[in-house]
Amino acid sequence: MIRNVLSIAGSDPSGGAGIQADIKAISANGAYAMAAITALTAQNTQGVAGIELVEAEFVAAQIAAVFADVRVDAVKIGMIATADIAAAVARALADQHDVPIVLDPVMIAKGGAPLLADDAIATLRDQLLPLATLVTPNLPEVAHLLGQPVADTRQAMAAQARDLALHSQNAVLVKGGHLAGDDSPDVLFADGSLHWFESCRTATKNTHGTGCTLSATLATELAKGADVIEAVRAAKTYVSGAIAAADDLRVGHGHGPVHHFHSLWNI
Repeated sequence: MIRNVLSIAGSDPSGGAGIQADIKAISANGAYAMAAITALTAQNTQGVAGIELVEAEFVAAQIAAVFADVRVDAVKIGMIATADIAAAVARALADQHDVPIVLDPVMIAKGGAPLLADDAIATLRDQLLPLATLVTPNLPEVAHLLGQPVADTRQAMAAQARDLALHSQNAVLVKGGHLAGDDSPDVLFADGSLHWFESCRTATKNTHGTGCTLSATLATELAKGADVIEAVRAAKTYVSGAIAAADDLRVGHGHGPVHHFHSLWNI
């Protein structure tokens, strides 16, 4: 049976991140993609020029419309932008206890533009985190959520994964792409244990949308019945391949997208 995955996130008109990346990742990994849009952005591979928010209750209405008609096997939450939208999403998902939820706490765009209002962080922490099956912050995001300095060692990274998991009572995958060095390790804290996932860093500037792609793939794997460890292993492998093939694309003049269909297109 083909699984159905709902992404709740912002739109990227250049196609590399947000809803567009999620739809590509979900589709490439064998599930049917659906989308509830929280914000329109004016952005490209060189940065974000503007953001137009969707009214919070209309975001909730999009989610309700999907659940009223379609079996939802997993949900990915990305850019939520404001406390009102975060609260509306939390209310819309509060009764979906059997649906795996992957929360990617999108706070800052790769180019540095803020994507989450300051007053929304507490709402995300208090209302969305408890609903999530798996949370996928990068190093600046997990530090921000915990009110701690950004980790610069594996030991500190693992400690913050554990701290956030104990606070939120769910699994936490901390992405180590910001660490210095030739490797790009991620660490998962789940069921009381740490699990490391290793990969070599690919020498490319084309990494736009990697976090969106990873979290959407994780939701897809959970929808297909994988446990959290299996889902992370499969998603890490897929994203590493998408980054390795990113230079096959010619999209924009800045940080281009990863190649979501690297294993499907024979060009």
